[in-house]
Amino acid sequence: MEGSYTRGAEGMTEQSGLTLRWPDGSLTESQLKAIVGRGAPFELVEEVVSGTSLCVFAHRHHSLGEVLSSAADQFGERPYVVFSDREFTYSSMVPTVATVARQLEDRYGLGKGDRVALASASCAEYVIAMWAAFSLGAIVVALNGWWTGAEMSYALELTAPHVILGDRRRLARLEGYDIGSAPIGVFEDGAIDLDPDPDVRLPDARVLEDEPCLMLFTSGTTGRSKAAVLSHRNNIHFGQALLLGGAEMAIRAPSPPPAAPSGPGCVISSMPLFHTSGLSGQLIAGMFTGTTTVFPEPGRWQEDIHLELTQKYKATMWSVVPTQLWRLLEWPELDRYDLSSLQRVAGGGSVWPPELLRALEERLPNVQRTVGYGMTETTSCGTSLKSAATFDHPDSIGQPGPTVEVQIRDPLRNEVLAEGDVGEICLRSAGTFLGYWQDPEATRAVLEVDGWYHTGDHGFIRDGFVYLGGRRTDLIIRAGENIYPVEIENRLIEHADILETAVVGAPHPTLGEEVHAFVVRRPGSDVDEEAVRSWVAQVLAAFKVPSRVHFVESLPHNAAGKVMKHLLQQPEQSSRFIPE
Repeated sequence: MEGSYTRGAEGMTEQSGLTLRWPDGSLTESQLKAIVGRGAPFELVEEVVSGTSLCVFAHRHHSLGEVLSSAADQFGERPYVVFSDREFTYSSMVPTVATVARQLEDRYGLGKGDRVALASASCAEYVIAMWAAFSLGAIVVALNGWWTGAEMSYALELTAPHVILGDRRRLARLEGYDIGSAPIGVFEDGAIDLDPDPDVRLPDARVLEDEPCLMLFTSGTTGRSKAAVLSHRNNIHFGQALLLGGAEMAIRAPSPPPAAPSGPGCVISSMPLFHTSGLSGQLIAGMFTGTTTVFPEPGRWQEDIHLELTQKYKATMWSVVPTQLWRLLEWPELDRYDLSSLQRVAGGGSVWPPELLRALEERLPNVQRTVGYGMTETTSCGTSLKSAATFDHPDSIGQPGPTVEVQIRDPLRNEVLAEGDVGEICLRSAGTFLGYWQDPEATRAVLEVDGWYHTGDHGFIRDGFVYLGGRRTDLIIRAGENIYPVEIENRLIEHADILETAVVGAPHPTLGEEVHAFVVRRPGSDVDEEAVRSWVAQVLAAFKVPSRVHFVESLPHNAAGKVMKHLLQQPEQSSRFIPE
């Protein structure tokens, strides 16, 4: 059926075209009015944002500084962030952030609109410096902590920060590079002092909600990374959308399961702070939900540490990428840990293979599942696939989140396609970024003047669910046939001897391209190329069967857990999954 539902403050109206703004039709009009109607806690209204009418929350904060103060009042002595050597409650964040904001003003001259670059492992100094910058109305430039000196130097040249702060290990990589005249502050050398001064108050920066507050770098699966500029509004809208999602689930099932623990939620951090999931999705969103975020000691992510922290802090949620979840579920000593507090496993990075969902159901049967689809440029606003739907629609990326609009466009980007037709996935919401820093051409290539963001992903909509075919750049065209690698990858991962896989196109003199599969065997397996090809051929057409199978020890991943497929055609390069 062509068409979809758009839900606003007064309920729902059906409209033509494939634009979805509320997940599905399972809530009654009275339930909708109770949570998003006029006067409701999450009242939704139409407002003009950057020249475009968008669905926004009527009752909202207008700066992240306001969010910090509000969270301190609301959540008080709940732990906000927990590190191995210290922790901060929501209320203790305010005097500490205020003190550091004063230091950033006095020591480095940081003020409203200035940029501060952060390059560090996850630590208390990073978190406090970030909130201090937000409170000043400054802009945080979150440098990728896995970058080389050359990559960091390029990002600093692009963004020209007023000051550079970070830990000794990462800042040492800048030695020998021309980074301009910006002062450098090393956390271990006392760049900022976290002892609060009770006489210092948070600055009154008078920030406008559509002013920038954060630059996050694109994942860089191809070419040089770009700096995506996010506003206060973007991050605030995402936080409130999370709360609305929770309210929606509560109104569907007002009684929590008997085993669910009471009290605030707790998540074990497994994402770096330079990534949208770790920074916007955990640190900033935590201020809305009252969640406690527990950080392991800096270093490579490890299964046993993640499980030990889950048990110690009675974590209620894991936020992980598929590779991490595989490793946790296959950890030999998983059963010896008390995971009874765990209520939900959430994540994204890619479509979760049905085999992974089945393994999760088998090993942790009482845990809810949420698979999200979003990106840096949308502040993670996008679609999500929840609970039972992960089995009913295992190859889907779910339904649009509240206030998110989704369209499938034709290759020329002019026409909205009918249901079932494959095209480019486009998203629009108040979470959509402002653009790429000092790159108007790249911005125009993905962001329309009316707020629509072109993801570069292929997909289609069927029965209200969005399905992902793959990156436009990943599409393999073999003798005129379009081949989406994800379909082959999902089949390969179901093989008992295959741990991980990635499928790419390789040049062919007559076919144009042919299918190559990179496969990581499970320990002790001796599965060979013929067995892999036969496995695929059992269920997929002959033209989708890999012509070559390359066995590798590991696949290169970026911070989001996505495989960097361009490196697979450069075998001299390598990447670890979670570097130190």
